[in-house]
Amino acid sequence: METLSYRDINAPVIERCKAGDNRAQYELYKLYSKAMFNVSMRITNDYAEAEDALQEAFISAFKNLHSFKAEASFGSWLKKIVVNAAINAIRKRREELVPLDERTVAEAADEVQEDETEWQVDKVRRAIQHLPDGYRVVLSLYLLEGYDHAEIGEILGVSESTSKSQYSRARKKLLEIMREPQLKAH
Repeated sequence: METLSYRDINAPVIERCKAGDNRAQYELYKLYSKAMFNVSMRITNDYAEAEDALQEAFISAFKNLHSFKAEASFGSWLKKIVVNAAINAIRKRREELVPLDERTVAEAADEVQEDETEWQVDKVRRAIQHLPDGYRVVLSLYLLEGYDHAEIGEILGVSESTSKSQYSRARKKLLEIMREPQLKAH
C-alpha cells in the first residue's frame, strides 16, 4: 500500500515567496486575506484592529516564511500567526480577561441551562460581538477556530482550566445576551 504525503496546493507560490518574489506574496495575500481577516475580526471585534492585526500577521509570515516547514497547510500556519496578532491587538488595549472568581468549572457549567431555542446565525454573531473581550476570544478560539483548551491556554498565557472556565462563562453570558429584548428585536 502506498503512503501519501501531504502537499500544499499553494507550494509553488510559497516557494516563489521564499525566493523573494513580491508578486507571489501578493498572490498568497489575495488567497488568504479574506479568511484571515474574518479570523482576526472574530477575535478583535473591531474592524480597524482586525485590519491592523491582519497586516502585522502577513508581514510576520513573510519575514518568517523560511520557518514554514509544510508539515501542515500554509493556511493553518498563517492562522496561528493571525490569531496571535489579533490577541496582541486586544492586549494593546490593556483590557484584561474577565476576572475569575473562586467557582470551579463544574459549578459554572451547572449554572448554564441551555434552552432549546433555534438561534439564527446573525443573532448569534451579534450576540458574540457583545461579549467582553476575554469571553469572546476564548469562545471564538474554541468554537470557531477549533483550538482546544490546552492550546488556548498556551496562546493566552493562562491555564487550561482558566480557558475552560472562561469558555463556560462565555457560553452563559452569550445565553443572557441572546435573551435580551434589544437583540431579539433585530
